Amino acid sequence: MSVKPIRLFGDPVLRTPAEPVKDFDKELRRLVKDLTDTMIDAPGAGLAAPQLGVGLRVFTYYVDDVLGHLINPSLDLSDEQETGDEGCLSLPGLAFPTPRSVRAVAKGFNQHGEPITVEGTHLLARCVQHETDHLDGIIFIDRMDAEQRKAAMKAIRQAEWFGDPVPQVKVSPHRTAGKAL
Repeated sequence: MSVKPIRLFGDPVLRTPAEPVKDFDKELRRLVKDLTDTMIDAPGAGLAAPQLGVGLRVFTYYVDDVLGHLINPSLDLSDEQETGDEGCLSLPGLAFPTPRSVRAVAKGFNQHGEPITVEGTHLLARCVQHETDHLDGIIFIDRMDAEQRKAAMKAIRQAEWFGDPVPQVKVSPHRTAGKAL
């Protein structure tokens, strides 16, 4: 098992857009394994490479008993939106109502460089959008309106882990679904 420390809110890597993967090699397969092991251990519904301090466009997901990963994703989103509670392994113990598209089609590659498509609604669509945002340096609280974001920032500043120089997570930040995004 290769569980790695998860970077917490405030770490600059979480605000830095990730680079596209160019080499589909052994190192990439190791990264996918590290992401998967860490996500499952946390537990989470998704985990992006920047959350482990790696600036590459890679994420893993585990939604509705489906485990997968996507490299260099591009998204096609529905116009229909819904607001639902969303948590993040980089903001442990916190969840906030966040608007997202109800349906998402994500196209990218698997760890061997083969093209794949992930299509989903509701939780899977939310997860794919959340993790792709991480690859773009966006954190889910950025999707909230100004008033909600202000309340979220207050909760973040009051969180036990805020300002912790040691990146670690052992508590799921989104207990209602049993997993965090």
